[in-house]
Amino acid sequence: MIFQRTIKNKVSAVGVGLHTGQKVRIVLKPAIENSGIIFKRTDSKLPIEIKVEPKAVKETQLSTTIGKGEFKISTVEHLMSALSASGVDNILIEVDGSEIPIMDGSSISFVYLIKSAVVCEQLEFKKFAVIKDTIKVEDGEKFAKFEPYQGFLVDFTIDFPHPAFKKENSHVEIDFFKDSYVNHISRARTFGFMQEVEYLRSNGLARGGSLDNAIVLDEYKILNDEGLRYSDEFVRHKILDALGDLYMIGMPIIGKFEAFKSGHELNNKLLRLMLEQKSKWAVENLDLEDKRSASLASDYAKDKNDFSVKHLEII
Repeated sequence: MIFQRTIKNKVSAVGVGLHTGQKVRIVLKPAIENSGIIFKRTDSKLPIEIKVEPKAVKETQLSTTIGKGEFKISTVEHLMSALSASGVDNILIEVDGSEIPIMDGSSISFVYLIKSAVVCEQLEFKKFAVIKDTIKVEDGEKFAKFEPYQGFLVDFTIDFPHPAFKKENSHVEIDFFKDSYVNHISRARTFGFMQEVEYLRSNGLARGGSLDNAIVLDEYKILNDEGLRYSDEFVRHKILDALGDLYMIGMPIIGKFEAFKSGHELNNKLLRLMLEQKSKWAVENLDLEDKRSASLASDYAKDKNDFSVKHLEII
């Protein structure tokens, strides 16, 4: 059986919030078995804790935002994606602001942060959400669905009417029990269009956005001098986001996730439908190798220099 995991040491980092443009400090702390992933706002008189679950998601327009009452924490998906890939079940994340720092727009900074805290096993067995039957949500031509599969397979397709989005680079299928999250997904950055950035800034948003933490496109081309990190970086970032969104269920998923033009909203709707259709999945303790985490740990051990990220300021 596979055991639950947390981190061994407290670790902190500082980065810039995508929308406020202000410095945000996050602190990752160990948590006991079966406590799950908990975000804690520490900038209020009475610290507010928000436990990760599908219904904790309050907004999905620009990012995945969780909340309780008037308190919200936005842009949690990249950190959640890194936690999923690292196999972390229980952790306390303290934030002294309303959003998680954007770092370089990918999840590699958070992978480094988690690994520097040392992931360790606990005494309780890990729980898995095992898909038994098809669960599907649709929005026009867009869809997201789960199907039974022995492993965790992601099949994602995007479709943007823009010259920079090549049809041959619009689809990725990846089995995370075989392929490396660090090598294939973790460095894929968020992206946006210049006209959208200008509109957001005029409305007091995206103040921390720049060519250092996002791929930015005008009407014809990519504006970043260094270009793309992967030829299909756009769809790989959508997978990175989806992994973070799906981990809001609070446990690893055993099954196939297929999506066409899906985003934060549809990903969350799929999880909410999953909670309703309880006969189509089950929580189980499985006797299998945690290959996703083992692959990520192996990547980290091979070359720690790959994890030096200028946007991460560890305290």
